[in-house]
Amino acid sequence: MGGARYDDVAAWYDAEFATTHLGLSAREVVLRLLGEGPGRLLDLGCGGGAHAVAFAERGWTVTGVDISSAQLELARARGIEVLEVDAAALPFEDESFDTVVSMFTHTDVDDFATVIHETARVLRAAGPLVYLGVHPCFVGPHAFVHDRDVPELSPGYRDTSYRTEAPGIWSEGIRSKVGATHLPLGLFLQTFLDAGLVLERVEEPEGRDYPHVIALRARR
Repeated sequence: MGGARYDDVAAWYDAEFATTHLGLSAREVVLRLLGEGPGRLLDLGCGGGAHAVAFAERGWTVTGVDISSAQLELARARGIEVLEVDAAALPFEDESFDTVVSMFTHTDVDDFATVIHETARVLRAAGPLVYLGVHPCFVGPHAFVHDRDVPELSPGYRDTSYRTEAPGIWSEGIRSKVGATHLPLGLFLQTFLDAGLVLERVEEPEGRDYPHVIALRARR
């Protein structure tokens, strides 16, 4: 998400992250938590649609939403049905979708609580939400990761403001281009509970001593 923040870097992000090992490994975690279709799936913050294609291949009927017009052009080129909308005001009826998937969005929206409330509203009763994003403890404006993959933490863990400059925003990464909003772990998890969702599973995927992402499955 993030609107014009991503419009100028859409092709770069798609090539350097969404379709590389970083994006693909995150996708595999989501696919495992999601399972097979059929059913209506909302890809919230679908970006260029690279992951939506994989969801469709699993039997889901996918609708993607994002606020970045440049990213949505890439998604349409991949054959994904998409809408350019604000995730905090979804243009769908209550219980419109059997499942919702969202990846790497909590760092790119101004009001994650409203986004998750909207997500819960359009999700059918007992329907699953699968979410994956950067780990609030070890990735963010407050956390700089050296080559040895050990995060160096700085003050600012509880700072929830949108930032474009911070110790954890390095010059060659996506955050130097679009900025980031940070949520502490407790606030991040509580956001789902406050929306009336029930957490079924929370994972810190293996592969690193310190997890870079956190994934969860919740139900309405």
